[in-house]
Amino acid sequence: MKKLLMLLALMSLVACSSNKKDDEKKLVEVKHEGIKKEFEVRDASSDTRPGWIEDAEVWAKQNEKGTDKYRFFSFETEPKVNRSVACDMAKANLRADIAAEITTFIDKTFSEAKEGNASIDMNNPKLSPLREYMATNLSEKVQSLIHGAAIVKTYWEQREYMKDRGAKEDFKAYTCAVLIRMDGKVLEKAINDAANFVAKKVEDPEMKSKVEKALENVSENFIKARKGEI
Repeated sequence: MKKLLMLLALMSLVACSSNKKDDEKKLVEVKHEGIKKEFEVRDASSDTRPGWIEDAEVWAKQNEKGTDKYRFFSFETEPKVNRSVACDMAKANLRADIAAEITTFIDKTFSEAKEGNASIDMNNPKLSPLREYMATNLSEKVQSLIHGAAIVKTYWEQREYMKDRGAKEDFKAYTCAVLIRMDGKVLEKAINDAANFVAKKVEDPEMKSKVEKALENVSENFIKARKGEI
């Protein structure tokens, strides 16, 4: 009887463990022949499409790539005329791509600041300099703050697009994706510095206080959002 109870307890633990694993987000690398899109992959740098293209942070965590210290990003180009053009563009745009993601998050932070003193009406005339700065200069400023972002993996595909599959026309092209690693503390500093530049664009003391309140945890929230924690 004691052995039976122990066996039942063990089975219960295994089941709980299995359920917990099932709840975690998983990335599955698929064979190219399983992709049903408006193109066929004719050639590629590997037999499978890497999971880091879909979600760099989740992939890095699953593969124990040092997510306690580093943050990971991935970007993929639109179809280009040849492989070198596609991969050169992916490498050249890495800072711009990271900056665009940070800028979008800061903008989203304002749109979601609707409670208490942090409530912000971006149509308020007092925020006109802030709106102009965010629309024209913020992304460029964030790019200048990004340092040490390194490409650790590259993946390319040669695709044949077909009109009968939904493409606008029949053509062949290349896409290129890069996996980028950046020191987490350096990234946090870049985001916080960008937030400070944004706050300085507001002259009205009351509105400035609200902007600072909305952005006080922006770097922490950005990283949490990328991990899927918020």
